[in-house]
Amino acid sequence: MSQKPSIPRGTRDFSPVEMLRRNYIFDTIRRTFSLYGYLPLETPAMENLTTLLGKYGEEGDKLLFRILNSGDFLSDIGQEELPAIAASELSSRISEKGLRYDLTVPFARYVVQHRDEITFPFRRYQIQPVWRADRPQKGRYREFFQCDVDVIGSDSLLNEFELIQIINRIFNELKIKVVIKINNRKILSGIAEVVGEKQRITDITVAIDKLDKIGRDGVRKELIDRGISAEAVARLEPVINLSGSTETKLNELEKVLSASETGMKGIAEMRELFGYISGDSFGSEIELDLTLARGLNYYTGAIIEVKSLDAAIGSVCGGGRYDDLTGIFGLPGVSGVGVSFGADRIYDVMLHLNLFPPQTGSATGVLVINFGREELPELLRITASLRNAGIPSEMYPDPVKLKKQFAYADACKIPLVIIAGSEEIKNRQATVKNMSSGAQTTISLSELPAYIKKWGNVAS
Repeated sequence: MSQKPSIPRGTRDFSPVEMLRRNYIFDTIRRTFSLYGYLPLETPAMENLTTLLGKYGEEGDKLLFRILNSGDFLSDIGQEELPAIAASELSSRISEKGLRYDLTVPFARYVVQHRDEITFPFRRYQIQPVWRADRPQKGRYREFFQCDVDVIGSDSLLNEFELIQIINRIFNELKIKVVIKINNRKILSGIAEVVGEKQRITDITVAIDKLDKIGRDGVRKELIDRGISAEAVARLEPVINLSGSTETKLNELEKVLSASETGMKGIAEMRELFGYISGDSFGSEIELDLTLARGLNYYTGAIIEVKSLDAAIGSVCGGGRYDDLTGIFGLPGVSGVGVSFGADRIYDVMLHLNLFPPQTGSATGVLVINFGREELPELLRITASLRNAGIPSEMYPDPVKLKKQFAYADACKIPLVIIAGSEEIKNRQATVKNMSSGAQTTISLSELPAYIKKWGNVAS
């Protein structure tokens, strides 16, 4: 017996029902991005490794999927060389490209490459898959979609405020209760400076970013393992443990970071941003979280992370300000800020909490019952009239028993069925059956599309 086919761990097939639900998420996100004036963009699945390496920190580089060079990728390496070549060097010589790790770095590459064609500030959104060689687990996949929205070429904190508005609107529309956590990389840099470990900001932020996963004791151990002195760790803990209102935290931070110019800039930025937030109304909870670090090296200002309040699944959205990213590609001085929505985790949250609307189970709003050759011409006209009215419709292809056709509608979660046999057609009428309630209503053929459109959940 041949082995049953399978797919790589950390990847998934998506059934038609799953795709309809995923498209519901994508459509909600895309519609909101467009509402705020962002334009669509796509970049290749693969990038040159020179574009990707060094942008995500040491741990991120290890998670890059590398693509072997075409043809005989070992042709330039002598057999006598192989035993002596380190794995990292061998990888760089046989692989020049990799699958994208996120959408932000490719976006920065695009901006620099097309700088003469772009009008700044440049606002774009991008909805595409990304790949990470991570250990698969619940809520974490090796292939997954990101929905990014960024504005580049502006230093204004109004951009951060607008992104928070977008986050709030999207999760309100999806009916997911979330907390939006905000911090500032400059504050974290200031903290590293005042505890005497200014040059170890990356080690500190990578460790702090794991607080939810490994706890305070785990973070303390990791900091020490990374070479942070026990004295510095002791000075760090009271700062990241600050509690109270945003104003209370910022007041306390001002005392601690008064000697750090960078830290004070971060505090000023947070005061301005939370000033905008306080002047608006949000359905989502928003807080200043000083333990929020986000381990990516390219963040330089505000950092944002969103978590579901009703499902323990990790971050469902995150991002921040990156002042220096395009400089790596030869275009210094262009600041940007953006956030990324994790569509796969959002899907898992909505499925767990049963938040998908009933109509996302089927693309078809109406099934026309097939009574056979004699009625077929009129049934085709009925189906065409529904489609012309923007109602997703299908006719059962075979004139089989009604029980089988109704069972098909039920299994495919088609909400309405149209019954038009010889007697109904003779009277220029059709019967509409509600598959959920079982109720039936007789309607004239001329009024049929208008009657069905009143349902609202069957028209495209």
